[in-house]
Amino acid sequence: MRSKNTGDDRSFVSSARRAQIVEAAIETVAEVGYKNASLSRIALRLSISKGVISYHFAGKDDLIAEIVSQVLQQARAYMQPRIEAQTTGPDMLRAYIESNLEFMRDNPNQLNALLEIVRATIAGAKSPFTGNPDAGVHILAELLTRFQTAGDFRTDFDPNAMAIAIRAVIDAALGRLANPAFDVDQYAREAVTIFDRATCVTGA
Repeated sequence: MRSKNTGDDRSFVSSARRAQIVEAAIETVAEVGYKNASLSRIALRLSISKGVISYHFAGKDDLIAEIVSQVLQQARAYMQPRIEAQTTGPDMLRAYIESNLEFMRDNPNQLNALLEIVRATIAGAKSPFTGNPDAGVHILAELLTRFQTAGDFRTDFDPNAMAIAIRAVIDAALGRLANPAFDVDQYAREAVTIFDRATCVTGA
């Protein structure tokens, strides 16, 4: 008698294999770069045939798009609860900066792979990024505006300009992750101090 769970079991095995392939792809892109991360090379890392990857993904572009989707989902799941848990402007801003940079620190392969993909896209590769590229800036600007209205931040700065500056400082850390001399925690502390002073209410 055939198990009623056969379909679910196959789905689980397929999902597990896809996740395994994505993880190997992340490690490969981070190690040898976007251009050299062929499906054959990724398959070799897993000791499987290239055909197994082709069964689960339509091609390299499809696999790269899944890398981007998964890394961004992981980052959102890591950062969003910490940011949303804060009830004051300064605490929100600190959580925003620290969670972004700590995710980079704790997930170097994911971020290095993402950086390689960004560089390849700039060089002309098909972009796996969807949606508004300024969405992160807009979300942060909305948070800054909300806490300005609440009186937690000074009211004489432009939230959009401040959000762009904060994102620029965070994103600048990406290209330095591979440098063993780069102290992400120290960088986060300095960034928090800089933007706390830049946004604080005079006399607070």
